[in-house]
Amino acid sequence: MQIDGSFIVVTGASSGIGAALAPLLARRGATVGLVARREDRLHTVLASCREHAPDSRFWVADLGDLGRAEEVALEAWDAFGSVDCLVNNAGIPKRTPVARLTGADIAHVMDVNFHSPVRMTLALLPHWLARGAGCVVNVASLGGRIPIAHEAAYCASKYALSGWSEVMAVDLYGTGIEVKLMHPGPIATEIWDQPGNDAAAFSGPFVSAADCATAIADGIEDDGFEYYVPAEFPGGTGTQHAVVVNKTADPDAFVRLMGQIDLDTMPEGRRPPDTLGGPKPPRR
Repeated sequence: MQIDGSFIVVTGASSGIGAALAPLLARRGATVGLVARREDRLHTVLASCREHAPDSRFWVADLGDLGRAEEVALEAWDAFGSVDCLVNNAGIPKRTPVARLTGADIAHVMDVNFHSPVRMTLALLPHWLARGAGCVVNVASLGGRIPIAHEAAYCASKYALSGWSEVMAVDLYGTGIEVKLMHPGPIATEIWDQPGNDAAAFSGPFVSAADCATAIADGIEDDGFEYYVPAEFPGGTGTQHAVVVNKTADPDAFVRLMGQIDLDTMPEGRRPPDTLGGPKPPRR
């Protein structure tokens, strides 16, 4: 996949990683299609793209509407005459402990973070197969490889996206269609402070959205499948990949460690009775 001269669609392009990535791709020679909910912000990002790629354009869409997600993918193909690469970057957080989650909460997160990338990819796939070329870039998360306390719905969506990407890469091997899986870590975006979410336990340090976007763009032109973007944690504390390797080496120990950290940092008034040292609730 070469960025220069290509047509690339980026979802979640109105802020954060997407807003940093789209102009970068334009500077590297791509015509960019932007997709997001907030039209006012899309105008700003589009202006930056058009400085280098005047035929770039945007689509306003809530990707929780799966029918609309499919339509946007096909509209982009028709508008550009081709979509060489789809970057499924749009995503929403859900920091809510399991005991407070509802089925509707989980369904909404899965629709935006998992089902919409799948549906947009499947809409473009017949075109890519017919010409023997195409590229899909799925932006998952470190939370798609390790569990994060109070983020079961979010992690479930990103684990699903990771598994989907792996099998899609296997199924499409040798077809000329590239599948790439990107795992951002702690990136400085609005995802950390969103209405309807508990406060994030993590408070930094963070990697800039621009640095993450650069790593994604470099990965698009590389010949690999899975990338941690960027590879290093901020502050030189190690690599994201090493954390995942340690987790898979002893999942039991990792889950216990994460659970204990959550208990140790939880305000006492919200801790389960069994952990407070007082009388235990009767068993039924």
